[in-house]
Amino acid sequence: MFLNRSAHSKKYLFIQIYYLMNIYISSLSFNVNDEDLRDVFSDYGEVASAKVITDKFTGRSKGFGFVEMPNDDDAKNAIKELNGAQYDGRTINVNEARPREDKPRTNNNNRRSFNGPRKY
Repeated sequence: MFLNRSAHSKKYLFIQIYYLMNIYISSLSFNVNDEDLRDVFSDYGEVASAKVITDKFTGRSKGFGFVEMPNDDDAKNAIKELNGAQYDGRTINVNEARPREDKPRTNNNNRRSFNGPRKY
């Protein structure tokens, strides 16, 4: 972010926006953590973020994660080189992440009860 003041004391704010390529990594070993993922991808360029997805109750890895890289060419090269590679005893799959699809909310009034028939 850059702040430039003109001679008329007006403030101009310039914000540089970065496009981050989001990369999806699956078939990860359950021992892999965020820092391990960052280390693997940093060999191919700058890594903005690396996150292994974990179960919210147990904290255990779900076996997949996401990495964001600001340079498109570095990200594409990492995908090409790491897709199908062996890491921590597993063959990992690396692809550009697809946008998350919004699922329509279901109406809970249509939910079937498994407590037997209603007793009036």
